[in-house]
Amino acid sequence: MTAVAAGRRVGLYCRVSTTGQTAENQLLALRAFATARGWTVTEFVDHGVSGAKEKRPALDALHAAVRGRTLDIVACVKLDRLARSVHHLVAMVREFEALGVDLVVLDQAIDTTTPSGRLLFHVLASISEFERDLIRDRVLAGLKRAKAQGVRLGRPRTAVDILRARGMLAEGKSLRQVAKVLHVALATLARAVPKSRPSTARASAREVAGAGALR
Repeated sequence: MTAVAAGRRVGLYCRVSTTGQTAENQLLALRAFATARGWTVTEFVDHGVSGAKEKRPALDALHAAVRGRTLDIVACVKLDRLARSVHHLVAMVREFEALGVDLVVLDQAIDTTTPSGRLLFHVLASISEFERDLIRDRVLAGLKRAKAQGVRLGRPRTAVDILRARGMLAEGKSLRQVAKVLHVALATLARAVPKSRPSTARASAREVAGAGALR
């Protein structure tokens, strides 16, 4: 990497996908790197946030600091910690460049202040997205295979006391009232106990009345 002048302000960005994970390993490496160069450090950490999301609390705060000209450098451990796609990554680095902010990525030896760093940046960004696509394809293939084997996917359906529901509906209660009493979602109750159309009920009443008159 190209040597960077001491005294510059660096934003260290870390992200972990689940709340059970820790960003400490990422932070240790970034802190050591920044301290060795005499940079002033500000840390931005997203806990339990997927990399597929473009909007993340700490990342948004990092962008605000960049736009507020309070950072000179953004540093992270890997590209996939920072951006969700090639498009997102390229747009981000373009904004950094326009604002005079450098990007340093430790594990992939990227430094956007050099021509080779910019080239490597684009290549590694493409590889990062390619890897994400491979993972997505494997997940979809696994779901397809499980479905073909008869495995039921998704959340288990909520049990509904159909007899009790029909009884309350017969008493004149609305679907919403019955759903509240049974502690189930309105849509779940509607699927389990289809509601008869009012027009059908009125037609049946007229037919009964007409039959009585003929007698």
